Amino acid sequence: MEARPTPPHPPSERSLRARMAAYTLHSRRDSRELTQPARQAFDRRFEQQVDPDGVLSPVERQRRALAARRAYFTKLALRSAQARSNRCGDA
Repeated sequence: MEARPTPPHPPSERSLRARMAAYTLHSRRDSRELTQPARQAFDRRFEQQVDPDGVLSPVERQRRALAARRAYFTKLALRSAQARSNRCGDA
C-alpha cells in the first residue's frame, strides 16, 4: 500500500511555523552575523555602481556609494509615499 502524502498546511499555520522557526534561529545565533553576507553584497552593489572600473580611491568610492545608497532609499520612500497617496485617493 502506498503512503498518502500529507495535505499542505493552511497558510495561517505555515506562517506560524515559519515565525516559530525564525524565532528559534535568532535565539540561537546572532542576527547581524546571519545577515552579514547579504548586507555586504548589497553594499558592494552601490560600490560597483559608482566605480565600475575600480579607479576611485577607497575613501572616495565609499563616499559615493553611501550617496548612491541614500538616493536608492530616498527613491523607495518616494515610491512608497506615492503608492499610499494613490490608495487613499482611490477610496
